[in-house]
Formats: sequence, structure tokens, C-alpha cells
Amino acid sequence: MSENHEYLSQGGDWAQIVDEAAERGDETVVVNFGPSHPSTHGVMRLIIELDGESVTDLRVGIGFLHTGIEKNMEFRTWTQGVAFMTRCNYVANFFNELVYCLAVEKLLGITDDIPERAKVLRVMITELNRISSHLIAVGTGGLELGASSVAEVGLREREIILEFNQAVTGLRMNNAWIRPGGVASDLPETGLDQLRDLIKRMEKYLPEIGLFCNENPIFKARTKDIGYADLSTCMALGVTGPALRATGLPWDLRKTQPYCGYETYDFDVATWDTCDCYGRFRIRLEEMDQSVRILKQCLKRLEDTQGDRHMVEDPHIAWPAELALGPDGQGNSNEHIRHIMGESMEALIHHFKIVTEGFRVPAGQVYQAIEGAGGELGCHLVSDGGVRPYRSHLRDPGFVNVQSLPALCEGGMLSDVVPSLASLDPVMGGVDR
Repeated sequence: MSENHEYLSQGGDWAQIVDEAAERGDETVVVNFGPSHPSTHGVMRLIIELDGESVTDLRVGIGFLHTGIEKNMEFRTWTQGVAFMTRCNYVANFFNELVYCLAVEKLLGITDDIPERAKVLRVMITELNRISSHLIAVGTGGLELGASSVAEVGLREREIILEFNQAVTGLRMNNAWIRPGGVASDLPETGLDQLRDLIKRMEKYLPEIGLFCNENPIFKARTKDIGYADLSTCMALGVTGPALRATGLPWDLRKTQPYCGYETYDFDVATWDTCDCYGRFRIRLEEMDQSVRILKQCLKRLEDTQGDRHMVEDPHIAWPAELALGPDGQGNSNEHIRHIMGESMEALIHHFKIVTEGFRVPAGQVYQAIEGAGGELGCHLVSDGGVRPYRSHLRDPGFVNVQSLPALCEGGMLSDVVPSLASLDPVMGGVDR
């Protein structure tokens, strides 16, 4: 295919692509893999040239799920932006909420003012999200190779985590629970017991996945030495996350550029040295175990900080109500409603003003990065001093990582494209935004 060819997201260029291949008069076959193929992890299009079963050329077509989230955020308050950001990656949404709020807090200059309990709650929910995201990654990756039991275990345990998320935030997904200044609500009364039971369950059942796959000769034949990308390749292409750590480099922002107090947690950075799909799979298994290790420490810290604040004290930034779970799923606490509706006109005015107008953020720009489930997740925000972002942009690791697919797949077999793609675990909501 011509290097100067423009690839159209809607696929209207298909006839031109085929004609170009036909003009060459060779034995090359052009295959349109997707955009609705079950193994593209969403609506992704791969245009593949084949010489027999060998991949000679691969190009990635994205944009089918583009929703204009980053532009929409320019017309919403800083707090409302969380509801948009959480939808960028529907599998690992809490990471998007966290990186955005950390960036807003950095612009506000309140990073050091965030209560300790809020930091612990943020670590707790993102590590649970890391486990649930990896369960989807290894589960769907196994299913695509014919290992349906792996997917069954992954979805079963992910469901337990989603139930916990619902108990804490009121929602299973698109939670918008992490807010600038802290979190929207504290743990429910049974939260610590539920977390304790969840940790015990993860310790018991997560090893099942490794028993299915780690030494399975069929699984290893489909993943070992497949999708090879060494350290120099990953560095040149900006690849991060499990794909980078599979080269042996222990690059994890929780250790190298700590945030939310991660420097005070005891955990190891999982690495492998095979640079292939198998290594990326094994790293995700180890990272889930390390997340459980972090959750145990969160449990102890949450026990020690019961009753502490989970939102900054500044009334001009903090959400003016204690959100509580009710019959409708989530809403303002009865005490707050009684206060603003029947006791204080000033409180009602403040509630109305900060909820409808929001707070102002000093002019400036900032880049904040965290270790998401798929790699470095970055947020670039620009403020003009108003109540809305002037510009917001997300560096989604999936967007960067899928650009390495040609390097992973060209020269290999068509059957190796699926595990190579699965090993990167792109979520198209985050790739396209």
C-alpha cells in the first residue's frame, strides 16, 4: 500500500486499496479485519496485506468511536468534566477520573491539601479497577485463543468488583466518584467488611487463571515469541505499561513518579524478559496479585482514618453536599437538604452557585501522568482563569500502543495478529475519545 494513502475511518477507501494491490500484479491479498470483528476489542479496523498466511503490511484505522469528549469538556465546569472523563475508557474509568482530578488540583495548587483518607480511597478504587481491567484483558485475550474458561473466571471475578464499586459509588460504571479535592462520598457503613471479603476472594480465585494458562502448551504456543517488541522498539514508539515491562524495564509511574502517596505502599513492579505476548499476559497476572497486596494496606489505613474528611475543607472547591446512597442510587444527604431548604438561605445560595457555576481555576497549564491499567495515562489541561477548561487532552496509553501493531505483526502469521492485539489491551473508548 502507498505510504501516502489516506485511510478513511468509515471504510469508503476500500475499492481504492484493493485496486492498488491489483495493479501490482503479485499474489498479495488485502484483508479488511474489522471494524466489527470480535477480536478488535471494539470498533477498530485493521487493513492487512497478506502473502499467503504471512502479514506483509498492516495499517490501523481508528475513529469509529470518536465522541468529542475533550471538546465537550470546554463547555462544562471543572467538576462536570469528571462525568465526561470517566467515559473515555469504560473498562478502566477510575484512572481517567483520577488523572484529571490530579491535574485540576495541581492547577489549583491544592495537591498537598488533599486529605489522607481521600488519597487512600483513590488508591483503593484504582487498584480494584486495575484488577477488573486486567481481568477483561486476560479474559478476552484467552477467549480469542479458544480458552473460554479464562474468560468465564475473569468475568466472574470482575462482577464481584463491580458490585463493590456500586456499593461505594452508587454506579457500576461511569462513576464520576473521584472529584477535584477528594472523592464524592465515603465508604458505606459496611464498606470495610465488603473490602475485607473482596480481598479474601481475590486471593482465593485469581490464581485460577494462571493454573489454566501459564503452563498450558497450546496457550504458550500461541503467545510465546509472538508479537515481539524489544526495549528499543517500545521506547521508539512510546509504548508503556505491561508491553514495556515485558522487555524487563521496571518502568511504573507508581514507583518512578509517585502520586497519591504510592511511595508509602509496599509493592513490586512486575517485569518479564520475553518481549512477547506471553510476557505481557504473565505481567498482568502478577500485577493483579500486587494490587491485592496494595489493597490490604489500604484496608489498614482506612480502618485507621475512619471519620476523617474525604474532601478538602475549602468551601469554594469542595462539593457542598455529603453525597449519600439512597433509593434513587445516589443523591444529597437528608441533612444537607434540610439545611439548605429550611435553615439557611446563605447555604442555599452557596449550593446553587457552586453547583451551577463551579469554581475558578488559576490561569496556566499542566500535564499530569499516572500508571493506568494499560500504561502511562496523561492529562493535559489549560486554564484561562475561568470556571471551565480552556483545553483538555488525554494521553491514552491504548492510542499510543496500537501504533506498535505493524511492528508486532508484520512478518508474522495472520493468526498471530489476534494475540498481538489482545496483548496490548486497547479500549477503543480511550483510543478514539
